[in-house]
Amino acid sequence: MSLEVLAVLMLVSFFVLLMAGIPVAMTLAISGFVFGYLGFGMTLFNLLPHRLFGVVTNSTLVAIPLFVFMGMMLEKSRLAEDLMDVIGHLAGSLRGGLGIGIVVVGILMGATTGIVGATVVTLGLLTLPGMLRRGYDKGLASGVICASGTLGQIIPPSLILILLADILNQSVGTLFAAAMIPGLMLAGIYCAYILILGIVRPEKVPAIPAEERALLSRGALAAKLFKVVAPPVGLVAAVLGSIIAGVAAPSEAASMGALGAILITALTGRLSWKVLRETGQATVKTTAMMMFILMCAQIFALSFRGLRGEDLVHDLFAFLPGGINADIWFLMFIIFVLGFFIEWIEISYIAVPLFLPVFTAANVDMVWLATLICVNLQTSFLTPPFGWALFFLRGVAPPEVTTGDIYRGVIPFVGMQILALALVFAFPGLSTWLPKAIGW
Repeated sequence: MSLEVLAVLMLVSFFVLLMAGIPVAMTLAISGFVFGYLGFGMTLFNLLPHRLFGVVTNSTLVAIPLFVFMGMMLEKSRLAEDLMDVIGHLAGSLRGGLGIGIVVVGILMGATTGIVGATVVTLGLLTLPGMLRRGYDKGLASGVICASGTLGQIIPPSLILILLADILNQSVGTLFAAAMIPGLMLAGIYCAYILILGIVRPEKVPAIPAEERALLSRGALAAKLFKVVAPPVGLVAAVLGSIIAGVAAPSEAASMGALGAILITALTGRLSWKVLRETGQATVKTTAMMMFILMCAQIFALSFRGLRGEDLVHDLFAFLPGGINADIWFLMFIIFVLGFFIEWIEISYIAVPLFLPVFTAANVDMVWLATLICVNLQTSFLTPPFGWALFFLRGVAPPEVTTGDIYRGVIPFVGMQILALALVFAFPGLSTWLPKAIGW
């Protein structure tokens, strides 16, 4: 059996095992070991210790547990709860104001915590019952919460961007700067959609009643706004500003962010040994899961390369008409489809490295390509049947909100994410301007 046939069978076996319910890390390792052994025996795996050593000594990845700790700690401080209380009153008489407020909270939570599960669950518990009580459409309310909760995957500091920086051999600060404008643009598209609904379908997005807004005076609202919004904004500015300005390395800025998250939690009076222990345990679990997948992916990648899988991919792209632009859209299509079934970590370490040599040979701007991939990966959290944001919201939604309502609600937001992807593709300056402007 030729090496190329074994490479194809290895890909097939990976997806078969995945659909059978085998954990993704084990699926990567099993398919890699079996087909690598069939092709070369044990000789191929003499290279494996060197690759694993390269993973565990990669200084870029040190930022991952620190940013995860920062997010977990801020989630314990109930930051979203305080933000929603303030922004709900600021929304005023604007139709759709509460929905826009949720998007704003999603931006702030994404830039501080970056944890989809925590953000979606918190927003679902705090805002969904109130939105339904005020007459919001069930599908729209669900879609706004799910979409806003995933903004942390593109708005820096994002774990996706850290991993893509490692895969594409780019600076983390450069990718953070590149994703800033597209991330805010995506949030702006959400807000524009809600505002347009307020004009054409006002019954779906009613304003907050005047008597409810009158419960808090303007002076008290201004004081609470400063107290609630200033700490997370200051933390984001310190962490991202130091990275983008080149003052601190990502790991250094992440450590300061973790310390800042502890201080914010302490200032809210919610810091305790129990919170520290739970945050540390959650950080270890999340980081261990990501690193184990990453190390198992090295087995898969080593076998696939040895079986000439990269040559197969290169030949596949050679058959596509339309040049490099068609190649990019083919990659975007593959990532979009994979997002229905597997998580962004697996997509990042399976699909992207397979196709990367093609784009490297064509001198594609890797910063632009990374931004396209990151925007595209947003959809993996919203697309059924395995969109994690949908599962998180389903777990905390009131009984009157059905799974069908949640699926119906996210469809327009998936469309908006595809629109954002098309805009970044058509106007590369959206992702490349800021890194060049600051000299990266």
